[in-house]
Amino acid sequence: MREKRPANVNKLQDLVARLRAPDGCPWDREQTLGDLRAYLLEEAHEVAAAIDGGDRDALAGELGDLLFQVVFIAQLAEEEEAFDLGEVIDAICAKMVRRHPHVFGTAAAGATKLDDAEAVRQAWERRKLAHERDRPSLLAGMPSSLPALVTAYRMTQKVAGVGFDWPDAPAVLDKVREELAELERALEDNDPERRRSVAGEEIGDLLFAVANLARHLEIDPEAALARSNHKFRRRFAAVEAALRDKGGNLADATLAEMDAEWEEVKRRERSTTPPP
Repeated sequence: MREKRPANVNKLQDLVARLRAPDGCPWDREQTLGDLRAYLLEEAHEVAAAIDGGDRDALAGELGDLLFQVVFIAQLAEEEEAFDLGEVIDAICAKMVRRHPHVFGTAAAGATKLDDAEAVRQAWERRKLAHERDRPSLLAGMPSSLPALVTAYRMTQKVAGVGFDWPDAPAVLDKVREELAELERALEDNDPERRRSVAGEEIGDLLFAVANLARHLEIDPEAALARSNHKFRRRFAAVEAALRDKGGNLADATLAEMDAEWEEVKRRERSTTPPP
């Protein structure tokens, strides 16, 4: 069994404070919140990549990098006398306790037992709505920096939490077919500009419906697309290698030659991959 090490956030806080001290690191001392935004997003993406790759050692390292950014941002805020890391931790603990009355509440306090994840998710969204009545919309808090596919997934999660949802996955699949049919009709338009404009909108609607379908199937569409991207990258690299082995290259290969190598790569993968 893996030995559990005590977590000491103070150790990391002291390190960041030392880097920001007058005799600390000139580069770290120059950083602003605006500078750290890009690093924060990069580190978050690297954590996601480590999760996708299944490498737990890599994940531990990337989580450390992400935690460093969180502590660094809190240090800058403390220097501005806005808030400190202790306030951040206290606030999130209080929020999680408040939003999990089925875990931390009591029957006397009106806590309701929730037996499955879907019931918990719906209750979560309703409690958020009750505590955020000043927001103009349930979706007002969605960050604009999220990838579009993630945004579609999360928006449908949020509205489903208050009952605005399709009844089941087959119903959403019908919507996907409907959007695909609308895209096909758009492609029949003889006006190139209008065709491109309408097709662009219909593709967006189709992707939104697919993200909704993924949610109903309990599949993260961003992770699913990332896996497909990785698979395409791997297979195309194998096509390039096969062409080089035959003395050719992409520039000189015909579409038929590339397609033949692609099908061969897929055949080899299927023959070496055990059935699920």
